[in-house]
Amino acid sequence: MAHVDLNPIRAKIAKTLKDSCYPSIQQRIHAAISGEQPKELLSFVGDERLNMPKGLPIRLDHYLEPVDRNGKV
Repeated sequence: MAHVDLNPIRAKIAKTLKDSCYPSIQQRIHAAISGEQPKELLSFVGDERLNMPKGLPIRLDHYLEPVDRNGKV
C-alpha cells in the first residue's frame, strides 16, 4: 500500500503526498488531520489481536509517518 502511495513521488509526478494524483493517500491525510479515518477506505484498526475487527492491523499514524518520511526525497 505504501509503495503505491509513494509511486507518484518516486516517478517525479508529484513532489509531496499532498500533490499526489492518487486520492486514497490524500483522503487518509485529510482524515488524519481531522482525527478521523476515511469512510470509503478500509480503516486502520491498530495492533493485531485474536478477535480482529475488520480493518488493517496497524494504526493510521504508524502508516502515515514512514510514508511521509519516505515521500520526502
